[in-house]
Amino acid sequence: MNHFQRRKFLKMSSALSFAPSLSAQAFGATDAVRGSSENIVNFVSDGLNLSPAAYSQLLSEISKKGNFAEDNYSLKGCVEELENKMAQILGKEAAVFMPTGTLANHLAIRTLAGNNNRVILQHESHVYNDTGDCVQTLSNLNLIPLGFDKATFTVDEVNEVLKRTAGGRVASKVGVISIESPVRRKTGELFDYEQMKQISALAKTNDIKMHLDGARLFLASAYTGISPATYASLFDTVYISLYKYFNAASGAVLAGPKALIEPMYHVRRMFGGGLHQVWAFAAVAMHYLDGFSDRYSKAVNIGEELIKKLDGHDRFEIQRVSNGTNIFKMTVKGIVPKTFAENLKKNGIIARPNETNAFNLLVNESLLNTNVQALENGFMNSLK
Repeated sequence: MNHFQRRKFLKMSSALSFAPSLSAQAFGATDAVRGSSENIVNFVSDGLNLSPAAYSQLLSEISKKGNFAEDNYSLKGCVEELENKMAQILGKEAAVFMPTGTLANHLAIRTLAGNNNRVILQHESHVYNDTGDCVQTLSNLNLIPLGFDKATFTVDEVNEVLKRTAGGRVASKVGVISIESPVRRKTGELFDYEQMKQISALAKTNDIKMHLDGARLFLASAYTGISPATYASLFDTVYISLYKYFNAASGAVLAGPKALIEPMYHVRRMFGGGLHQVWAFAAVAMHYLDGFSDRYSKAVNIGEELIKKLDGHDRFEIQRVSNGTNIFKMTVKGIVPKTFAENLKKNGIIARPNETNAFNLLVNESLLNTNVQALENGFMNSLK
């Protein structure tokens, strides 16, 4: 976040104040987190980690509303309402529900590629590393990974691939450039925005389609000040996760041009993704989508202030991820990490040590259950 964006963000969030208590009921924070009656603050996920009991209770309340309508084979009802809302927010003509992000990414890349089977993407991307080679195996596409161990590849690297492709003895055109941002394998680091814009312009010049794996795109916007629609405008299609921070039990949305998206439910069914009913996912995602950006901005502000407080104590060492988003790294001194995590839990805070015995702390809406002073006290008391 640059200086201007940071000042603007703090100005927007400065009106928020909380009473110093970890009890959500003390100041109506249950309304702030949109229906969660659980008061735990978790630093282990992008979302609220609703328990089955809390999820069921919320779903029951939503389904009793007069305008609620279920879907039929993932069509119509609240699913269509969610699709239309997401398309509007992203500035796209249409959107379609997908049961998983893996399927959303796959079908977007497959459809955009057409007969041009080469695809440029990040070496560290989810598509390249975590999908069992589904794009290669099921759609016969040739993936060209760039930017080893980096969140960003550059427009120069793309140009080099295009030159090499054009100079081959057998013509084989790059059909799609796929970009993930933020990048999970790089601890939430963002793809460089200036490079993203240049790559998008180059793709347009060369009639290459662009796909954005924006599973965590709404989180990125809170840290950069760049709206989801502005990001999405650089791409033909964009995928958004419904479970990571919109707290659905599962699901994804793929948005893009109407001509590409509207027939997509046929391909979705061909790949076994035309589920009979998904209203239990769509209804909860829609519930948390409404007002999410405003609520999350407040949570980010709490997270930023907490980082400053902890970094000022000699028992804590804070490391920000370069060009990062909602994840910061914390090392605790003078106590076994596992013991510290157990003490935090007794204070209503969930955090887990990673493989290096440090903590990756993730900012999410559960921070609206509390305030900076109460969190600082919880961390300090857990040192004992």
